[in-house]
Amino acid sequence: MRIKNHDLQHGKIAEVFSDSPLFGNSEQALDLLGDLYYQGYDHIMLHVENIHPDFFELRNGLAGEILQKFANYRMNLAIVGDLSPYTSKSLKDFVYESNQNRLINFMPTTTEALTKWDT
Repeated sequence: MRIKNHDLQHGKIAEVFSDSPLFGNSEQALDLLGDLYYQGYDHIMLHVENIHPDFFELRNGLAGEILQKFANYRMNLAIVGDLSPYTSKSLKDFVYESNQNRLINFMPTTTEALTKWDT
């Protein structure tokens, strides 16, 4: 796992890179969240390719469990990348609703995620 640091006026952002999925269950996600929180990060940016594909199948509940942990700890999360391989209407609706706030966002590019958090 590699972390690229971004400093914005609204906080410190960890852009996380990995050669494999970062988590496949909510406990692994909580470990990542806790590790980055204790390093002083306010926001976490993950790339679609570093998230297990099960996350994007909403009916299994994995996304809900993981995102609830981020919400509970008030840790901002951006999931960055191309979601077009995931075609379910429920996921598209979920992404739309999530993007209406600042806590959990799905963005096509790193630049767009940074811009959203810097305003």
